[in-house]
Amino acid sequence: MDVVVLGSGESAIGAALLAHHNAHTVFVSDSGHIRPETQTLLNEHNIRFEESGHNIDIIGKADLVIKSPGIPRSSTLIVDLVTRGVEVIGEIEYGYRHLDGYCIAITGSNGKSTVTNMIYQCLKHAGLNVCIGGNFGTSLCRLLTQQTQYDYFVLELSSFQLEDCVDFTPDVSVLLNITPDHLDRYEYDIEKYAEAKFRILSHQGEDHLIIYNKDDHRIATRCKDLRVPRIGISMEQSSTQLAQFVDLDELPFSGVHNHFNALVVREVVNHLGFPKEEADGALMQYQALPHRMEIIARVNGVTYINDSKATNTDAVYYALGGVEKPVIWIVGGTDKGNDYTALDDLVRSKVSHIICMGLDNQAIIHHYSDFGIPLRDCSTFASAIEAASGIAREGDTVLLSPACASFDLFDNYIHRGNMFRDAVYKLIYK
Repeated sequence: MDVVVLGSGESAIGAALLAHHNAHTVFVSDSGHIRPETQTLLNEHNIRFEESGHNIDIIGKADLVIKSPGIPRSSTLIVDLVTRGVEVIGEIEYGYRHLDGYCIAITGSNGKSTVTNMIYQCLKHAGLNVCIGGNFGTSLCRLLTQQTQYDYFVLELSSFQLEDCVDFTPDVSVLLNITPDHLDRYEYDIEKYAEAKFRILSHQGEDHLIIYNKDDHRIATRCKDLRVPRIGISMEQSSTQLAQFVDLDELPFSGVHNHFNALVVREVVNHLGFPKEEADGALMQYQALPHRMEIIARVNGVTYINDSKATNTDAVYYALGGVEKPVIWIVGGTDKGNDYTALDDLVRSKVSHIICMGLDNQAIIHHYSDFGIPLRDCSTFASAIEAASGIAREGDTVLLSPACASFDLFDNYIHRGNMFRDAVYKLIYK
């Protein structure tokens, strides 16, 4: 079989390696540049590749094209291939066709990584042969090429990845929430974004389980009539419910959203045949992920929190709700069509200063200009941090919770968070 892989990121290269492992003829094509270390890896496996353009003569003759999730299905190249009758799928779909294991898949606008990591840590604590991947670090396809043969796969899935799924059917599907995100990809129509998320449910049956946020009306409506075992969990009631089983003050995390996440984990663990107390013990030892409400340090009585992963307003809503006022809020980046209205009450009650960080902050400035809250427009990262630290006084919280993507000033949200952490450390030692 001749397989063409479009792109050269983690998903694409994972797919190329698995296709090579399956003895297919593989060709990798990227319209941009392929990193030197990736080229070395491809050469080591004798996988042909091209960069800075697509050779349609080669690609059009493929038996199967596996595309990077970053390439929309509406792109000219993909439309042309489909018109030619070439099968085009995503890396998750290709990996699923070669998956021999139990699959737990998690999607949602916010909290995916945290819940994925929580489930993974709990199953690892229970002694299961489990791995973590998908949109979380290692691609599914690359996991399937590793020498270790895993029994359980815990996968974080984005809407982009789900768009390209055809027959993918996880044993357990978790739907956390659907709030505006990546709307620039979906013609600024949240219903089209939601449809991409709901592809996780396309083939669920009586042998599967759905765990969902029953306070999210889109998800609750979609799940209501499905003939699939399902468990709805209320975000609003999650703290009260979790408090029946554990001392909330003893948990290594806080906030209603994390209490909801913990209840999701308890249901997954119980579904796999372990008592929920097994999950409670593991949750007490949970190690939080960086860049998600990560307390970096307290400097001269000022708390610095790195929430760089908050790339939409819903994530910021929970961030602001989980900290004590007064807050110096660092916000901004590549706006994805945000509606900041949902944050208004929290901003008025908790935020003392707004620091805009990004090349184009006009949407944020326009929305908050009449709030009576001091606002600074900073086009560079250094000037934003300098402004925040100069304003901060004992008892304040400096919160990096951008509500936007990071690509105007940074490689990704991790780069942005690491820069923030380094800047805070410099405050400590200066």
